[in-house]
Amino acid sequence: MSNVVSLEAQHVLPTYKRHPVVFVRGEGTRLFDENGKRYLDFLSGIGVCVLGHAHPGLAAVIAEQSKTLIHTSNLFYHPLQGRLAAKLAAMSGLQRTFFCNSGTEAVEACLKFARRYWYSKGIRNRTQYVALEHGFSGRTMGALSVTANAQYRDPFGPLIPGVTFIAQDDIQGLEAAVTDRTAAIIAEPIQGEGGVRPLSPAFAAAVERVTTATGTLLIADEIQCGLGRTGRPFHCQSFGWTPDLIPVGKAIGSGIPIGAALVAEHVAKEIVAGDHGTTYGGNLLSTRAALFVLDELDTLAPHVKAMGALLEQKLGALQQKHQVITAVKGAGLMQGLHLSVDALPVVEASLKAGLVVNRTAETVVRMLPPLIVGPADIEEAVGILDGALASATAGAAGTKRTAEQVNASR
Repeated sequence: MSNVVSLEAQHVLPTYKRHPVVFVRGEGTRLFDENGKRYLDFLSGIGVCVLGHAHPGLAAVIAEQSKTLIHTSNLFYHPLQGRLAAKLAAMSGLQRTFFCNSGTEAVEACLKFARRYWYSKGIRNRTQYVALEHGFSGRTMGALSVTANAQYRDPFGPLIPGVTFIAQDDIQGLEAAVTDRTAAIIAEPIQGEGGVRPLSPAFAAAVERVTTATGTLLIADEIQCGLGRTGRPFHCQSFGWTPDLIPVGKAIGSGIPIGAALVAEHVAKEIVAGDHGTTYGGNLLSTRAALFVLDELDTLAPHVKAMGALLEQKLGALQQKHQVITAVKGAGLMQGLHLSVDALPVVEASLKAGLVVNRTAETVVRMLPPLIVGPADIEEAVGILDGALASATAGAAGTKRTAEQVNASR
């Protein structure tokens, strides 16, 4: 065990199941561990490092800003917030932005703003939410309340009351769940932690129809699938949604912590000073980094579409080769291999061979590569996955044969 791992085991709260690897350096799509081993990163810090690692342009603006001014507090104006908010408004169509430090904080803000909207209108009983099974919006108390997984929720109850979970694609369930007490529907256009599950066009259309008919606010959780990952600024735009609120995080700073709640003007006008706040949110360092990242994403959009199509094609071919793959789901550079077995052996075999992916929803291998990924990277990654799947399948078959042999001998 390395000294780093040993020291952490003694003093860091063990809230994560970590792989015994210590990364010390990155370059582009590559990571390097403390022993000098090179890895191809197809997770990008769980969808964060969209420009890859050690991007020279991002490093330059961070260094420059750090030498000028990092933080002044939100008691004062600074021009970078305004410029970034204008950029996000142009991308989303939502005219106002609240800056925070993470995607979870952005969800918390959106949940509060949805309630405040109805309170300001004098409708005090529209306090409930509708969310989706397999949905994940974060682990703080409000975000956890609209996160479906009972394993995450149960130890911390009671949470915010009045949350109804419905099955993805259950249009009748959606229609029944939305009442005159519903403040908002929250949904990820592509569920991430829940297993890379895109909403169907029919269900997405039903969400738009129901929210429009009832006035219920729509929160499109774009923390993982937004900001260019699927080739569009926001994936909900592929459905024709007109959300009232969009929480964003992860990709916006490409590793510099920043999140944002994007707010439609009709909601924003019901919010007053003091309704929400943050000490660090929207500081000069994070907003300067985010401005650089979003400018780079503009130029990367055609590349993301091309690389996303290539990755989907290669994974489709992999599915034809391995019966254990039941489906390939996702869009652009957000893809998941759905397996008929536990995905952990595949993830571990991939890591051993030099590819970083992860398991989500037990049976899904999730891929969120940096948006700068190239054809050679995709070819290499799929090749490693091919070997990892073969190895894991053989291991599972071997385990099954051993069990059968044991039973036969009894």
